[in-house]
Amino acid sequence: MAENGSTELNGQRVVVMGGSSGVGEATAALFAADGAEVTITGRDQERLDQAAKRIGGNITAYRMDGADQTDIDGFFARSGPVDHLVLALSGAAGSGPFAQLDLADLATGFNAKFWPYVRILQAALPLLRKDGSVTMVSAASAHSAIPETAGLAAINGALESMVPPLAAELAPLRVNAVSPGVIDTQWWDRVPAERRKALFDGLAAITPVGRVGRPEEVARAIRMLAGNGFITGVVLDCTGGATLPMGR
Repeated sequence: MAENGSTELNGQRVVVMGGSSGVGEATAALFAADGAEVTITGRDQERLDQAAKRIGGNITAYRMDGADQTDIDGFFARSGPVDHLVLALSGAAGSGPFAQLDLADLATGFNAKFWPYVRILQAALPLLRKDGSVTMVSAASAHSAIPETAGLAAINGALESMVPPLAAELAPLRVNAVSPGVIDTQWWDRVPAERRKALFDGLAAITPVGRVGRPEEVARAIRMLAGNGFITGVVLDCTGGATLPMGR
């Protein structure tokens, strides 16, 4: 029995889109440790192969660009039945001061995350187990009031708003999302180390748990939603309390 005490995941087929690093890799590792047959996808075969070695277990690495419909169709033409689908693609385009926000950059942000999620889910539907699960990874920017994140809020808010109606329409397939706060992953490598540390320290000081998150903590939330057959239509915050109306 899986650690979450619910659905047995041993032998089930799990696909993690965006599984070569960060939250996606951590999620694939948890499913693999539960005995699931896991496929991870990403755009860089070398990074995928390295992640597969780190994860171990019954895992397959498949190069696929989530923004390319031909790649998506090709993957599902070969994949066979899927019990659980995790959408963990990430992107940074679309952030910045609203007055200077480049609308082409915002469109790039939607093309990197929103539209791939939609296209992948549509393509996966015929292969998903009738009572299986889909778990999207969005971001807490969707419901936070953080300056210079209006574009990111639009992208992730659009995804989160789809969860309840999809859960109702696609039932008994379960559809949920995990909405992470600031998580210490490679996504932040683009920020200079000194600035990143100052940002993390500042967030830790105003977050109830007193720190930023770790990818394995988001992964455990994803696995719980996938494994619990009585949860659907939920957007689960995983922010350390950062989005609570009152912090410390």
